[in-house]
Amino acid sequence: MKYNLIFLMLFVSSIISAQNTAIGTNEKLTFSASYNMSGLLTELAQVTMETSEVKTSSSTLLKLKCTAATYSKWDNFFKIRDLYESYVSPKTLTPYLYKRDIYEGGYEKFMQYKFKHKTNTIEGIMRKKRGDGTTWEEKKNLTISASTKDLVSTIYNIRNLDIHKANPGDTQTFKIVFDNEEFLINVKYLSKETITTNIGKKECYKLAISMNNSSVLKGNNDNLLWLTADANKIPVFAKFKIPVGNGELKILSATGLKN
Repeated sequence: MKYNLIFLMLFVSSIISAQNTAIGTNEKLTFSASYNMSGLLTELAQVTMETSEVKTSSSTLLKLKCTAATYSKWDNFFKIRDLYESYVSPKTLTPYLYKRDIYEGGYEKFMQYKFKHKTNTIEGIMRKKRGDGTTWEEKKNLTISASTKDLVSTIYNIRNLDIHKANPGDTQTFKIVFDNEEFLINVKYLSKETITTNIGKKECYKLAISMNNSSVLKGNNDNLLWLTADANKIPVFAKFKIPVGNGELKILSATGLKN
């Protein structure tokens, strides 16, 4: 189960840096995360995605914050407390700083990336806790492609795609850096579909997510995402399949939307 919450959040960029038309500065999306246990989908955790404005000495950034936490009754089984943050340009969602601080069933890890876009490099820090309680740290500089982004900013960049112009079968490829490696993610537009959610009946863009150079997500059309077919393009439902099982992500509430 170590990777299920990581790639749940993947559901919810490319070489272009499109203008941000979908993401506001005070948005909050809350989801329930379910996992298939012994043939039954069981709600195990809550996932929250929030945005806020952050002022620095030289600029104003948009903070993208994603958290995942198992419900207390499941903590003894497999406790998860994950935090992902990306600090990006409010206009283009270009990332400047990314942080990941996770606790998953006793496994603890911290990652930080500082993006240097002029040189297409990243200053990275990885910190892990050993079994004896001591901490191990590694600093590493990475060379990346000009279009490579972190996991969180990619999630939000997908929502800024001009999906209304796409035809069924059209595919967009994204590059992300995760655990000091670059991955290719394919987002394929399948169709429009109206579904019933906790925030009402919504006409949605149905997308398929796959990864070219990783075995983490299984299949080409087994990982599905539904984004509302409106100016906000919020993720309202997702199905995922990973090597150790499958699950779903369902929206519970959405506030502070831009449009």
